[in-house]
Amino acid sequence: LEYPIAFHGAAQLGAVITTVNPLFTADELANQLRDCGAKCLFTIPAFMEKARAAAARAGLREVILFGESEGAVSFSELLVASASPPAAAVDPGDVVALPYSSGTTGLPKGVMLTHGNLVANLAQSAAALPMEGADTVIAVLPFFHIYGLQVILNGGLHAGATLVVLPRFDLETFLRAIQEHRATWAFVVPPIALALARHPAVDGFDLSSLRQVLSGAAPLSADLARAVTRRLGCRMLQGYGMTETSPVTHTNSGPSIETKPGSVGALVSNTEGRIVDPASGRVLAAGEQGEICVRGPQIMKGYLGRPEATAAMIDAEGWLHTGDIGYADDDGDFFVVDRLKELIKYKGCPVAPAELEALLLTHPAVADVAVIPSPDDEAGEVPKAFVVTRGQVTPEELMAFVAQRVAPTKRVRRVEMIDQIPKSPSGKILRRVLVDRERNRTGA
Repeated sequence: LEYPIAFHGAAQLGAVITTVNPLFTADELANQLRDCGAKCLFTIPAFMEKARAAAARAGLREVILFGESEGAVSFSELLVASASPPAAAVDPGDVVALPYSSGTTGLPKGVMLTHGNLVANLAQSAAALPMEGADTVIAVLPFFHIYGLQVILNGGLHAGATLVVLPRFDLETFLRAIQEHRATWAFVVPPIALALARHPAVDGFDLSSLRQVLSGAAPLSADLARAVTRRLGCRMLQGYGMTETSPVTHTNSGPSIETKPGSVGALVSNTEGRIVDPASGRVLAAGEQGEICVRGPQIMKGYLGRPEATAAMIDAEGWLHTGDIGYADDDGDFFVVDRLKELIKYKGCPVAPAELEALLLTHPAVADVAVIPSPDDEAGEVPKAFVVTRGQVTPEELMAFVAQRVAPTKRVRRVEMIDQIPKSPSGKILRRVLVDRERNRTGA
């Protein structure tokens, strides 16, 4: 609960706040603190030892603790200090938030978001998402992630809603909180949506107060969106964006919710979007698949200390290249197919892992799945599925299930059963972990 006080207090002073994953090792934490030039670190007693070690390695002046511990300044001491805070002149173009990219495809980069970026995106989101002061919001996603920070925390405060904050995701705790607090909004990621659609524990709780569930951070399939709607009897929304866009660029909170499940919807206000051929840069027509590009007031200032990476992401005309493959229909609703860099090239034909994952999740014996490229002497790469099962099924049965429903070039050629799919705190599949594992196994 102290998180918004620290964040908004520092923002009002004109400081820059970098958000940190508490599960980082001391070395990972120190690397981020050094990279951004941090001066002090806020933490809680459970992470004090790690924070102190990281602060020492990064040369920080202060560790401020929400609690009491030797060797740290207590946050409560700051609250009783008699000195008045200095007046700060804040410009909309000043950087206020410095979240780091997830690092799923490389080293994390500091994303410079300005006061203007965040305020603009709050206004854009508020116009698209019908959250009100009378709403109660379950906040289970981490505030260090842009989705939790901006959409849930800042968005909820902006609407005047009540936020019920859970320290971590546990399905039964999550369901009980919805029931006890009569929550009307739940912001989730696809793995939580999958649990809401399939887990038997859901039937043991009264979730009738829910009006809206919004999924973000990773693609949500049409079948899964329909399954959540059928089971909970509420609207299943989907949003789209990324850390570099503060984060919201699209929502399907309009009429497309009912008619186009699986769509991320239309562009939010004051945002432009287009689909381009990633090879030629040619702007594509409705229905043609290419890279999604966006432009608007929520686009980041750039990557901290990485001008080359910034130039590769934002072109000379101000278009941010998302790295996502998708298409727009004639109504201006967008659909995300997959990550550009994650496309599998089977004999030169592009195959979208997310499409195969969505299909496999419709199999009754599949609890979770991730599809990656597996090196192959003849085809170059073949789609391989890592599957978490919840019933008896063989790899051959799963491959046959897919083969009956897709073109020959898209078939899953290999299947491996595992206990858990590696994911980031925001719910994104950590394909790099599985790709590295597969390369080590094959010696490729």
